[in-house]
Amino acid sequence: MKKIKSLLLISISCISLFAQNTIPVYLDETRPIEERVEDALSRMTLEEKVAMCHAQSKFSSAGVPRLGIPENWATDGPHGIRPEVLWDEWEQAGWTNDSCIAFPALTALAATWNKDMSLLYGKSIGEEARYRNKNILLGPGVNIYRTPLNGRNFEYMGEDPFLASKMVVPYIQGVQANGVAACVKHYALNNQEIDRHTVNVNLDDRALYEIYLPAFKAAVQEGNAWAIMGAYNRYKGQWACHNQYLLNDILRGEWGFDGVVVSDWGGVNNTMQAIYNGLDMEFGSWTDGLSEGTSNAYDNYYLANPFLRLLRSGEVKVEEVDKKVRNILRLAFRTTMDRNRPWGSFGTPEHAAAGRKIAEEGIVLLQNKNGLLPIDFSKTKKILVVGENAIKPMTVGGGSSSLKAKYEVAPLDGIVERVGASAEISYARGYVGDPTSKYNGVVLKRDLNDPRSADELIAEAVAMAKGVDMVIFIGGLNKSNFQDAEGNDRKHLELPYNQDKVITELLKANKNMVVVNISGNAVAMPWANEVPAIVQSWYNGTESGTALAAILTGDTNPSGKLPFTFPVKLSDNGAHQLGQYPGVDKEVTYNESIFVGYRWTDKENVKPLFAFGHGLSYTTFEYGKVTADRKGMTADGKISFSVTVKNTGKRDGAEIVQLYISDLKSSLPRPIKELKGFEKVFLKTGEMKTVTFTVDKTALSFFDDKKHEWKAENGEFEAIIAASATDIKDKVRFTLE
Repeated sequence: MKKIKSLLLISISCISLFAQNTIPVYLDETRPIEERVEDALSRMTLEEKVAMCHAQSKFSSAGVPRLGIPENWATDGPHGIRPEVLWDEWEQAGWTNDSCIAFPALTALAATWNKDMSLLYGKSIGEEARYRNKNILLGPGVNIYRTPLNGRNFEYMGEDPFLASKMVVPYIQGVQANGVAACVKHYALNNQEIDRHTVNVNLDDRALYEIYLPAFKAAVQEGNAWAIMGAYNRYKGQWACHNQYLLNDILRGEWGFDGVVVSDWGGVNNTMQAIYNGLDMEFGSWTDGLSEGTSNAYDNYYLANPFLRLLRSGEVKVEEVDKKVRNILRLAFRTTMDRNRPWGSFGTPEHAAAGRKIAEEGIVLLQNKNGLLPIDFSKTKKILVVGENAIKPMTVGGGSSSLKAKYEVAPLDGIVERVGASAEISYARGYVGDPTSKYNGVVLKRDLNDPRSADELIAEAVAMAKGVDMVIFIGGLNKSNFQDAEGNDRKHLELPYNQDKVITELLKANKNMVVVNISGNAVAMPWANEVPAIVQSWYNGTESGTALAAILTGDTNPSGKLPFTFPVKLSDNGAHQLGQYPGVDKEVTYNESIFVGYRWTDKENVKPLFAFGHGLSYTTFEYGKVTADRKGMTADGKISFSVTVKNTGKRDGAEIVQLYISDLKSSLPRPIKELKGFEKVFLKTGEMKTVTFTVDKTALSFFDDKKHEWKAENGEFEAIIAASATDIKDKVRFTLE
């Protein structure tokens, strides 16, 4: 009712203004936005200004009905539009028309290495958000994959700052083309869920600028993001949601961000810091426990009555609230007050098809000995599918990204639908993980309870495996607590629920085995040398099972590549090898500095289980010799590298060509190589194309933390063309003068 009354007041106000035959500057869309912002600001009372700076419900903040300025409505993303909740409660509102299309998790998007897929993703989810009249989509997430135990890695875009930077920009542009602000999160250094509300992150400026900030910078300066969400953790002793260095010095000072800074829900902890250190809009605060569980306690928020009292007393100048309101008004003029804003669409077949296409391009074929995949139906007449993840819905759970999907095709259902006419499909549970049938108000249609013991389940699966031509084990992680889920990290690298034993026993019964790992994180695979085929799938949303079936049968040729490294064991990861995870006494130090992911394995000469950028195809590709268009480049110039790629196999397919740059002599320690270009090239059988990368000195630069500037040193460099971080195809040297 509150929302309806507010909309009525806004409508009446606008009618009144136009009836007077005069259009105020702030309503005149022919005027520059900054003029409109200043005019609106000049008409607002102090109380109206403060009201805009904090929540009025679980997911909304106030507008100014008297002036016809609408409320702001946020929605959780970044994989789909959250179901409606009650005004002041987390419980669902019980709507019957808020079932969304669930898109693949952002790890899957990153695994496509395809910027066109990122644009399609942003456009599609932006249309869904717009249709539901949201003007802030709480996503995408671009926190760097520092450790494979982080519970929210599935929401992010991998371990490499360049890959994340290039993939986040089209997503933002697609969302915002719908008049919906992309709220890029969690800024910054939110790389673990353990102690996320309290931990203080310590790291050198090189690591901050070279690894953890580039994707946020690209989101602001290239994607023109209209909103940023602060993180829960602390940095330099201040919470990230109101952090002088992160928000004022870097985000607004160095990058020129002119959008709105939104707190994470419950991320605000101090009124004075919230006033002065760059925060604009406060959501979900606990206010030191005084309001937790209290109905409609929004006036108690740090930026509510406490802020208003300080302004009225003169202790805080009005210019401080004006700074915040300017940013919030700018958001309104870009979204809810844009008359050309599209109407959007929701739950459409087109969006489901977009999700399926992204999922198919993101699934990674990790291993395929003896060409076991795709399924050869001339030899394979009976198939056994084993594993809980074959039937477990994955669109629910995991925390704030949990969805009420319009539908979800489970892997077993997708396989039966596609293969049923070609082969006989049987199913065995194999193990019971989390049979929970209800989460966040969504009740699962499939009963996952099974009273049998672990030994009984394994015995059944093994017995059935002996009588089939192929076994497809579908397991991995899920979105339950202490797995791929918000709020806690994983406890170990190994698969949960004794799955390693299930796989090992199945192998004894049938060697023709495919393991499909569904997860948003790397897992240990002690059986990898014995399993012929391994597929890395993800939380692929509404069309998950359809996409997986297309890959297994060869209807779609796999083309995804890993956006993060799979270590053999946890100590092969720098954060764990150097002993600074999850921290001591709420302090965590990134001792590995810039050496994250493949940068670490390169430096330590550690062989990964599967390398960053790795992914196989059902066809083969031949690389030519890499050439440079000149022998060297000047500081203000550019240099291009070209290489031919030919499809030498019997299927059409796509290869992701990767460019890494190596600084052969540097005054500071540098990674052996760093990703500085990639291109997904589609090739028909026998077709050859030339891929060209052009770089300038930014691709050669490192951050000099002593001088606080980016620096490219004269000398010799190497351009490396590769199919993964460990599959080097050719190199060429060049100089910077």
